[in-house]
Amino acid sequence: MLGAIAGDIIGSVYEARPIKTTDFPLFQSKSRFTDDTVLTVAIADAIVKNNDYQSALKTYGQTYPDAGFGMLFFNWLFSPGSEPYNSFGNGSAMRVSPVGFAFDTVEEVLAEAEKSASITHNHPEGVAGAQAVALAVFLAREGSEKADIRNEISNRFGYNLERRLDEIRPGYSFDVTCRGSVPEALIAFLESDDVEDAIRKAVSLGGDSDTLACITGGIAQAYYKKMSEDLVNKVYARLPETFVPVIENFNQRFNVPL
Repeated sequence: MLGAIAGDIIGSVYEARPIKTTDFPLFQSKSRFTDDTVLTVAIADAIVKNNDYQSALKTYGQTYPDAGFGMLFFNWLFSPGSEPYNSFGNGSAMRVSPVGFAFDTVEEVLAEAEKSASITHNHPEGVAGAQAVALAVFLAREGSEKADIRNEISNRFGYNLERRLDEIRPGYSFDVTCRGSVPEALIAFLESDDVEDAIRKAVSLGGDSDTLACITGGIAQAYYKKMSEDLVNKVYARLPETFVPVIENFNQRFNVPL
């Protein structure tokens, strides 16, 4: 999941001022983790400790209330109840990469992705977005070729993954729906050469840059199975100390390579 966190941090400075190029400084003084990272770590911690996703999201989210949560999620986070709010936004997809690393069959991955999504994003598109990302991570981790990942995700979820980034980029704008961002993040991965390149390509689409790059980065890490030492160190340097053992425990438990 560190690839997802790297994407979030790298994309964070471009969410409000999108760019349309892959030529940009990878880290800047204002590069920071956002709600994408907080909730990804929460899901990972819940899996390792066998805790429920809802409690983990609330605990982590309430600890970092200024991480940049959307208004609907923020209201859910601090509400006395915990009813889902039928969201089809990409919040379900941005936090799900640990599921793809942790479970061992397609059926388990899809079921756990639905569980992790539906506590808030119980709209069918919100669930589908989480399942698509988790399944892509799982297939990548298991050694599937990119063409096979493209076909499986396209056939199962109806996403058009035959487009090219050069076709998408000029007219693409801010879109926080799963249907309007998960396919684009997947295409950025499909056209990439390594984890850093995947993240750069996702950011270059503009739009919801940190979440696009978070989704892409998680899949890319699973596929390439290697991140540069410099990238890993710069990511860790921007995280709270309490996140690091959660990530390392998760990686050790599920044999996630870096």
